[in-house]
Amino acid sequence: MSRIGRKPVTIPKGVEVTLNGQNISAKGSKGTMQLEVNETVTVNQDGDSLSFAPVKESKTAWAMTGTMRSLVNGIVNGVSAGFERKLELIGVGYRAQAKGSTLNLSLGFSHPVEYAVPEGITIETPSQTEILVKGCDKQKVGQVAANIRACRPPEPYKGKGVRYSDEVVVRKEAKKK
Repeated sequence: MSRIGRKPVTIPKGVEVTLNGQNISAKGSKGTMQLEVNETVTVNQDGDSLSFAPVKESKTAWAMTGTMRSLVNGIVNGVSAGFERKLELIGVGYRAQAKGSTLNLSLGFSHPVEYAVPEGITIETPSQTEILVKGCDKQKVGQVAANIRACRPPEPYKGKGVRYSDEVVVRKEAKKK
């Protein structure tokens, strides 16, 4: 049985949550999001909290209850506080510059890499070697950060490339004669 599924989701002040059948929509200062809850899960709203329960007592229903609770918690936190992922560029001449809806990356290739930023995501570059990916959708923020990192993942010998700020790159020893 899911322990996460038993915990209620508390709704912070400034966030409006509406239930319409199996659809949950949340509106806050960072934006609006909606989610369709699986039919094996029931959602009840009691004041400023949402509780989740399975329709039938089964292992898969309890698993889905925990999953839906986590997704709704992510939506509520996203519209109130938002999510952020920080990337660092390590390497000589590696630079990033945000211009409108594109991110220009200079990653040691013979050509500059231009990344088109999707809707709902904002990208900031506080310095030339730092990238901040922000948004209200946790999944989209993580996917955009992963796509930017995939342009030049860190290599194991010198550690050059695009990495997450909290990522540890295990370095390999060079070949010896």
